[in-house]
Amino acid sequence: MTDAFLPERALAAVLTTQPLDRTLDYRVPEGGVRVGAFVAVPLGPRKVLGVVWGPGQGDYDRAKIRAISAVLDVPVMPPVMRDFVERVADYTMTPLPAVLRLATRAPGLGEPPGKRHVLRLTDARPDRMTDARTRVIAFLEEHEGMGFAPGELAGLVGVTSSVLKGLEGQGVLVREAAPRDAPFLPLDPSRPGKDLSGDQRRAAAQLREAVRGRSYGTTLLKGVTGSGKTEVYLEAVAECLAQGRQALVLLPEIALTGEFIARVQARFGQEPAEWHSGVTQAGRRRVWLGVAEGRAQLVVGARSALFLPFTDLGLVIVDEEHDPSYKQEDGVLYSARDMAVLRASLSGAQVVLASATPSLESWANADAGKYARIDLTERFGAAVLPEMRALDLRIDPLERESWISEPLASAVRQRVEAGEQSLLFLNRRGYAPLTMCRACGHQIGCDQCDARMVEHRFLGRLMCHQCGAQKPIPSECPNCGNPDHLAALGPGVERLAEEVARRFPEARTAVLSSDMTMSARALKARIEEIAGGAADIVIGTQMVAKGHNFPLLTLVGVIDADLGLQGGELRAAERTFQLIRQVAGRAGRAEKPGLALIQTHQPEHPVIRAILGGDEEAFWRAEAAQRQAAGAPPYGRMAGIIVSGPEERETFELARALAARAGMLTQAGAQLFGPAPAPIARIRGRTRVRLLVKAAKGLALQPVLARWVEGVVPRANYRIQIDIDPQSFF
Repeated sequence: MTDAFLPERALAAVLTTQPLDRTLDYRVPEGGVRVGAFVAVPLGPRKVLGVVWGPGQGDYDRAKIRAISAVLDVPVMPPVMRDFVERVADYTMTPLPAVLRLATRAPGLGEPPGKRHVLRLTDARPDRMTDARTRVIAFLEEHEGMGFAPGELAGLVGVTSSVLKGLEGQGVLVREAAPRDAPFLPLDPSRPGKDLSGDQRRAAAQLREAVRGRSYGTTLLKGVTGSGKTEVYLEAVAECLAQGRQALVLLPEIALTGEFIARVQARFGQEPAEWHSGVTQAGRRRVWLGVAEGRAQLVVGARSALFLPFTDLGLVIVDEEHDPSYKQEDGVLYSARDMAVLRASLSGAQVVLASATPSLESWANADAGKYARIDLTERFGAAVLPEMRALDLRIDPLERESWISEPLASAVRQRVEAGEQSLLFLNRRGYAPLTMCRACGHQIGCDQCDARMVEHRFLGRLMCHQCGAQKPIPSECPNCGNPDHLAALGPGVERLAEEVARRFPEARTAVLSSDMTMSARALKARIEEIAGGAADIVIGTQMVAKGHNFPLLTLVGVIDADLGLQGGELRAAERTFQLIRQVAGRAGRAEKPGLALIQTHQPEHPVIRAILGGDEEAFWRAEAAQRQAAGAPPYGRMAGIIVSGPEERETFELARALAARAGMLTQAGAQLFGPAPAPIARIRGRTRVRLLVKAAKGLALQPVLARWVEGVVPRANYRIQIDIDPQSFF
């Protein structure tokens, strides 16, 4: 691909962000246009955003071809970025416009600077307070100093535009030009970093040397929890910045960015650019433009930051690379870890995949020599790895309506008395996973999904974790009307917090869960408070396993280690091993030794034995051997097919029509399994049927799948979605 120039009166093929299956021809305006230019074009009665993708085809009546409305005043999309968009679309079997939307998530790109405004809070207060006005003021006070586009602010707070206009009229809100050219202060890679151990210095030298080569390569940086992986890869970032190239650090959780931003600022003297859902529309537009113009040197962000228009990307870090949240499960179904490797290969950049418990895919690539591998085997400074023990619940059974065994409770009590912190880990959000009537046996489910509703007692609601639907906790059984027999069954973190309050009334507790109703900024602040000692007992879901550093934490209690081993998922053993090893690693990060106690009914299970034994290489080799024997990823290829629609019978008929063409797959060397109802067979009122295609690793699966599905055309409101390399089978 090149940045060719198309003269005026020529035809340009424009790729829009609208759901079309092709580019559209438009007349080039006066002055000509470069390939890759962002443009506004007419489509029906509207003007939409697009990118000039190349010369037009001209196979249409020229008199009917409309002209490009405007060429936007932003840098063109570089050839390497257009190549990346096309390759992601090809690999994921996604229409190009859907991938282009990922690359144009900068609100208001087509608006002239004078029309972009944000609202900020002043010191004035309205003459009359209403509930809506109170919410607006409280929200902006929480996000001190930040400006929000009017539409964005109204949506976030849940008020109408007239509420904002009223506050603006009284001087409570002030309208300002949105920051476009607010400078990104230069980061200084020559500033000295932290003192490194010998192990860390060797690892940092290897990464610096790799970056210095200005060519593509991928390195697995495997280090035990607390070994200082971040400080090591920040040295690679320093080398990249010293060369004048851009760097990207991907994190799996917004809550991790606060501590990480502080570490970057300490290392380089300034904050990096941030890109995630907690950044305002104005902030995202500023970062997008800063990256496109080369002013933003370092970006720290979520998986979608991969689609920012870097001018000279030299390094991509994927921190906690094993984390399942790097796979996008709706829209464009892509793995950010895998697409990071693709992006770097196109840009001549280095990739560092950092993890204490790497994915089997990355471990296998390093084992095969495809990736380099660097190991950090010791914790930094005086910290040592925690001791790990199993608590056999067959020997120490739980009391009725209790989920903390007596040995674990005793260990927590000792930490509270010593002024140290304990973490109780349970990977279940809410209060209880099931509400059932003991009189008639009715289980309260979601009206739109084939899923039970989870009680969230803190909110006083039942919630569906599939579609987000909510309803009040009923006072009587909706089936038999009995008011006295509704029971919450099983524990979630809220119910665990209730038990902690009962058993340790003197202790300060904190609950950390991904569904907490607070902003990203407030969540970051809360985590910082906890790290500073604001809680004696922390109760958390899997978000606590992701890179947080709690210096006072010396005890981790895993409430239900068996939970992840149920259900027969392909990656169940791998994910349970990763999650428990990661969460156990939160203990003993400073001078005091840590202890991890794992409650289980099956301490003899191979995964539990591997967790306790600490021989990670033996676990990976055993897991790899099982996958290889089964021809499963990473030693084989899989694609999940989800057929969905409003009616069960028609949805199954569509799936069976695909299955009837299985001979095409067999001839190509692939196998088809299904159709079968998805484990969660209905979501948001739509029936879901699954099929699975399995093939040898060397088979080019996408073209085979494309030929297979093209002969089956779904009716309106029915859909066939293909998930290449599925991470989940729900």
